Amino acid sequence: MKQRVITAVVALILFIPIVLLGGLWIDWLVALFAAVGISEVFIMKKQLLVSIDFVLALLATLTWTVPDSFFRQLPITKFGVYFGLIMLMLTWMVLSKNKSSFDDVGVYTLASLYIGTGFHYMAAIRNTKIEAGLALLCFVFVIVWSTDIGAYMIGRKFGKHKLWPVISPNKTWEGSIGAVIIAMIASTIYLHFFPLHHTLPTMLLLTFCLSVVGQMGDLVESAYKRFYGVKDSGKILPGHGGILDRFDSMLFVLPVFAFFLGFTTI
Repeated sequence: MKQRVITAVVALILFIPIVLLGGLWIDWLVALFAAVGISEVFIMKKQLLVSIDFVLALLATLTWTVPDSFFRQLPITKFGVYFGLIMLMLTWMVLSKNKSSFDDVGVYTLASLYIGTGFHYMAAIRNTKIEAGLALLCFVFVIVWSTDIGAYMIGRKFGKHKLWPVISPNKTWEGSIGAVIIAMIASTIYLHFFPLHHTLPTMLLLTFCLSVVGQMGDLVESAYKRFYGVKDSGKILPGHGGILDRFDSMLFVLPVFAFFLGFTTI
């Protein structure tokens, strides 16, 4: 527990100023998070990081996280770059004589999209001109963090009925339902001090949906960790695991929230 607390305090000391600054600072931060995230996928699969596969998967992931302004200097769109990298992965499958398999390429493609777009929207929401981007991003943090805390506390105290034991044996229905309630209470308090340009009923309905989506993101990570037979996605955060362990819910919630805000492109 002591190690978890120390890691959390140090991480927040580094993370909070960058979120407050926004701009290129958070652009570079999410690119770093995404790079670590895709490396954790390779490590879970017991694949080498020093490989053509990793370089192509890393570039594909970063394609989603680098600022859009970067692509304005190129004669090809972001989607074109991404598709080209996927084609290179498939080509390398042939050139490597199936040392890189079709299944591998499928995992790298899905992982790059899942990780890249999730972290992309962290920066995109923070830097948006729709409303105060900082207030919007903090609203997401409040929902996700209060959901996690609520699920743990209420599940530990009152949990009796297993939610999905095959995937995550410690999660309960009581914890899941309590997490949503705690998230709605926390978001109501947040919106009282930092009102957004939507009605309270709309935001509470959104909170309910995002809390559920966040829990699904948590279960998804539990599912692929169980598939690969690992306890944590990585070890970069002592006492907490890896980047994917800490941002599993965010990677699901951020894109959904972005769609609600009216983001029409990635």
